[in-house]
Amino acid sequence: MPAVNSQPRRARSGNQRDEAARLAVLHAADDLLVEHGFAKLTIEAIARQAGVAKQTIYRWWPSKVEILLDTLIEDSEKRFAVPAEKSTEDVIRGYFRGYARFVTRDPAGKVLLALIAEAQHNPGTAKSLHDRYLGPRRELERDLLTRGTEAGEVSPRLDLDAAIDAVVGPIVYRALTGANVPRALVDALFDGQLKP
Repeated sequence: MPAVNSQPRRARSGNQRDEAARLAVLHAADDLLVEHGFAKLTIEAIARQAGVAKQTIYRWWPSKVEILLDTLIEDSEKRFAVPAEKSTEDVIRGYFRGYARFVTRDPAGKVLLALIAEAQHNPGTAKSLHDRYLGPRRELERDLLTRGTEAGEVSPRLDLDAAIDAVVGPIVYRALTGANVPRALVDALFDGQLKP
């Protein structure tokens, strides 16, 4: 009778990503983007900095845009999530203040700005950015404002999407042009569009 192996069989990894390598690629892409900009960011440079083969990257991601989107999604969830708690005026105002900090000070915010800029002349980037990040995040922002409106904490002057755009648009514009986004500006935008 053959001996029975008491060790559990290890699942074959196949195309599954090694978590350490995946994180190394995401961090490398983020760091290189901030250091060199979108145009000079290459799969070769990401692979070199992450310590992985180019083939590994291409097996997991079809382009640098998709790598950056994964980086942006993960970093946004960790450092700049849309509040799911009670939607008070302070929470919503704080969210927009946080948005300004995110796009002007956080490396992940720089990734968002780079993807917005690239989306202006690359329809594929625009679609991926909308489908994977902007669209899902907008749903959460709409929900935040809906809860705030129902609680009487905010009173949008426009429909919810237009109100969000009226607050976020000037913040993104200033961040894209390298201008400061002072807290007073964010508060004025909030007060003009959402304060009851």
